[in-house]
Amino acid sequence: MILLDRVTKTYNRRGPALERISLHVEPKEFVIIVGPSGAGKSTLFKLLTREEKPSSGKIIVGGMDYERLNDKDIPLLRRKIGVVFQDFKLLNNKTIHENVAFALEIAGIPTQEIKHTVPKVMDLVGLLGKENHYPLELSGGERQRVAIARAIVRQPKILIADEPTGNLDPKHAWDVIKVLEKINRFGTTVLLTTHNQDIVNTLKRRVVTIKDGHIVSDRAVGHYKGV
Repeated sequence: MILLDRVTKTYNRRGPALERISLHVEPKEFVIIVGPSGAGKSTLFKLLTREEKPSSGKIIVGGMDYERLNDKDIPLLRRKIGVVFQDFKLLNNKTIHENVAFALEIAGIPTQEIKHTVPKVMDLVGLLGKENHYPLELSGGERQRVAIARAIVRQPKILIADEPTGNLDPKHAWDVIKVLEKINRFGTTVLLTTHNQDIVNTLKRRVVTIKDGHIVSDRAVGHYKGV
């Protein structure tokens, strides 16, 4: 469960990046967050991952009240939240298996468990058999699916996908969206940002529109015509 109650984030005197926004996302929901560049979407995600602290308001994620978080609590919080970016952020000198396993290694997961877990996640994202390839040997869509595998290998409760199809052609974009839908069916809450109106309108999911730091629309199922 994600709860934001009248959250404001101000970086400087030019005005707030987000102003008194309230948002409630149920466990296992799939929510699309849309809006023009600079609307506040990235700030929202940085608040959820605790890269930034709100200037005011309350944030609760998975039962964790952000006001009461100590620095030692941040790793536990971030294990609950996987993040996928537009530009993949893969390690090009490591194989696909090594890229995905790395997320487990830094968490101190035993080698035997890593060997057991990585193939399952590769199968989930449709890349079984490509473990020994390097990122630059794959298509953009395949690389994004590797990034998704790395983000979910620790079984987060929430997956934030920040413009994951922004650099992809339509076919590979839909391959990525189908993986996100599959992950959601397995019980992970998905927050997706996209500027692709076709994706928004085809998915028929809840759409939250942010503009100038405010939530201007929250539709259970709706079409996005841009703002």
